[in-house]
Amino acid sequence: MKKILTAATALLAIATANAASAADMPLKAPPVAAPAWYDWTGFYVGINGGYSWGRSHTDVTGTTSVPTALAFAMSQNLNGGLGGGQAGYNWQFNRNWLFGLEADIQGTGQRGTADAPTFVFVPGVAAAALPTVTATGTLAQKLPWFATLRARLGVEPTDHWLLYVTGGAAFGEVDSTATATTLTSTGIFLSSASSTNNTLAGWTIGGGAEWVISGPWTMKAEYLYIDLGKFTNTYTFTGLATGGFATATATSHVTDNIFRVGINYRLGGKM
Repeated sequence: MKKILTAATALLAIATANAASAADMPLKAPPVAAPAWYDWTGFYVGINGGYSWGRSHTDVTGTTSVPTALAFAMSQNLNGGLGGGQAGYNWQFNRNWLFGLEADIQGTGQRGTADAPTFVFVPGVAAAALPTVTATGTLAQKLPWFATLRARLGVEPTDHWLLYVTGGAAFGEVDSTATATTLTSTGIFLSSASSTNNTLAGWTIGGGAEWVISGPWTMKAEYLYIDLGKFTNTYTFTGLATGGFATATATSHVTDNIFRVGINYRLGGKM
């Protein structure tokens, strides 16, 4: 019996020592959850503003009242500020990539004027009684608005940041006013103007960056190149001195380089 009590006492001592040692061991902290990655999925709306550097190249075929055929080319810058709004939807299909659709419309102050060459009409022997006429003209154009409908493909290099490329269709209005003038050797100045409006469809491509400001608010910086294609107008001038322009057929090609910044607000979706 005494041996049994001695063995039991020894076992109890060993168990007590092990329990005390276990109690002294440091406890492991629970694992820290990784921060949630920003999810861009959802509808958004926003506003933007910026500046455009446009260009219009025009080939002109004209006739004078004699008649005489004339052909020449001229170019002008269509620069100006712009502002407008955009709306779109993003689908984030994994942690780093998303696809989206965006539409925007802009009002602009883009405008410019190109000068035609100067032509001098000297009457022949049969028209010796007519004065010498100096004829020239201008073509003024402006882009009061444009709009785009584009796809976006984006990548997140880091959380809360998005880099993207974009491209699609572009639409815009180009208003043109051609003015022809004559100045006779007798000092008479005459002028005639003709105007047209064209709504055009073309294409656009570009890219940009967007980043989270706070919660559903994001900010973006974007570049777009727009090509509105070619269009042809015929202008008729009346009341000019003999030898001046009678008509002018002009084919213009309008392109645009746009830089803008904007703010978007996400409507629903996960943060």
